[in-house]
Amino acid sequence: MIMMKKTNKRWMMLAALLVVQTTLFISSTAAQKFALVDMEYMMKNIPAYERANEQLNQVSKKWQAGVEALNTEASTMYKNYQNEVVFLSEEQKKDRQEAIMKKEKEASDLKRKYFGPEGELFKKREALISPIQEEIWNAVKEIAELRGYSLVLDRASDSGIIYGSPKIDITNEVLQKLGYAN
Repeated sequence: MIMMKKTNKRWMMLAALLVVQTTLFISSTAAQKFALVDMEYMMKNIPAYERANEQLNQVSKKWQAGVEALNTEASTMYKNYQNEVVFLSEEQKKDRQEAIMKKEKEASDLKRKYFGPEGELFKKREALISPIQEEIWNAVKEIAELRGYSLVLDRASDSGIIYGSPKIDITNEVLQKLGYAN
């Protein structure tokens, strides 16, 4: 019986501590102000972003065509090799195999050059999109500081926002500040 009383006391103390911590957390977050922006919507309403994306798509298609041309060449070389392999000497087989592997490597290297993690497309995207993102970030920061927002969330991302009041959505205000008012 004495053991049960001690256990109950511990649970009561733990529950009281939990209530105090929850109350402190709620009161500390209650004073903070939050806002939402819809980056996807905002980007669609900034002509420079649309132009940059179109440029990236065009250059990407051009580079992809170059990579595909090399792959097609390698594939044609391999098919020809398969058709002629019975008529080739060991030396000719070896030479053809090396030529095919060289062409495949050339295609792979070109693909990596254009589309790799630090490739030309990445660099071009950085050059075209980063200034736009920086401009947006500065406008969001300025509005957030002016209005006293502690946190601005992107409602278009998968951030786990279940509900966001339209009253705190500053997307159009940011667009207006950037000169793209709707």
